[in-house]
Amino acid sequence: MERLTHPEEEAMQVLWQLNGGFTKDVLDLLPAPKPPYTTLASTMRNLERKGYLRSEKLGNSYRFAPQIAAEEYRKRFMSAFVSEYFKNSYKEVVSFFAKDEKISAEELKEIIGMIENGQRKD
Repeated sequence: MERLTHPEEEAMQVLWQLNGGFTKDVLDLLPAPKPPYTTLASTMRNLERKGYLRSEKLGNSYRFAPQIAAEEYRKRFMSAFVSEYFKNSYKEVVSFFAKDEKISAEELKEIIGMIENGQRKD
């Protein structure tokens, strides 16, 4: 799937939260500064073209619904991110955050425990 632009990702975040909706619904929940209605409508049409949304015509407007779950997008995004910026090494990702002091030794121990016990933390 094509990578999303920042405005596309913002719109998708709202649509995942709402589990679908009209352009006006998305516009109401977007953070300031809000784009013009027509710009958002174009963004949502681009998302549909890219396969992220489907639409259903209701009267004079379209109701949009996600074609891909937020979790699936997150997995794909993170896989691409790790591949592009960290040579496909999750060890390099953790090392980067540890060196930058974004993750503590205590958190690393918790992650190790989760791995050893085959648990996931959501």
